[in-house]
Amino acid sequence: MSIVVTGASGKLGRHVVEQLLEKVPAEQVTAVVRSPEKVAGLAERGVRVAVADYNAPETFDGLFAAGDRVLLVSGNEFDKGRVRQHSVVIDAAKAAGVALLAYTSAPGSLTAALADDHRGTEQALLDSGVPYVLLRNGWYHENYTENLAPVLEHDAVVAAAGEGRVSSASRADYAAAAVTVLTGDGHENATYELGGDEAWSFAEYAAELSRQTGREIAYHPVTPEALTDILAGAGVPEPVAAVLAGVDAAIAKGELVVDSGDLSRLAGRPTTPLSEAVAAALKD
Repeated sequence: MSIVVTGASGKLGRHVVEQLLEKVPAEQVTAVVRSPEKVAGLAERGVRVAVADYNAPETFDGLFAAGDRVLLVSGNEFDKGRVRQHSVVIDAAKAAGVALLAYTSAPGSLTAALADDHRGTEQALLDSGVPYVLLRNGWYHENYTENLAPVLEHDAVVAAAGEGRVSSASRADYAAAAVTVLTGDGHENATYELGGDEAWSFAEYAAELSRQTGREIAYHPVTPEALTDILAGAGVPEPVAAVLAGVDAAIAKGELVVDSGDLSRLAGRPTTPLSEAVAAALKD
């Protein structure tokens, strides 16, 4: 039996693998990547590395074994047909007879276009008959704290979220929940709505940045159309910019407030406050 993590060189997948190594022997962990050189350090620690690509179904042939527990980390290629990509993994898992397939989805309350591929993948997983767990991850702190350069350059937080609030948490928090599911029992066919313990508004985010930097950083709400233009002007592909602006519109409607408490329960601790994520980002 192996615990298999797809997208293991990515920002979330790497957190999951690192936390798995704190709980199980390295030889029980398989990291699935497209570029093995990115996880050379994991291989040196005894993690099995498998090379496979969501866009090449044949690379998943024989990758899984009966009894494996698999984490399918959702792809980030919005223009490549993510449901088709994810179905490659689901089909391979079904053929192998895996014990569990956990999928990193989106909150059930989210109606933005970003959620469409997640709902399609969830349906494909349910239709497959494979024992599943839906990890409906909310937004990540790092979606904002890893992109502070323009905020600090202009002393402005720009978003199309109005007065909406976000129950974000750190990638490490979401990884901890995934590890609990992958290493524990009794999670088969469960759906978890995951989000941070405390929701925040963009005005509060700007105020926190002001407090920690000693500068006057203001929140400037804009329309989704204006945000799409701003992001596209900064080099974000227009379809992706539109998806991101759509998420902000969903935030304005309250769709990224997740108050289930599932994330802190699975992680076994309170979620990371936004203030800590901001402090860590400002130190980098």
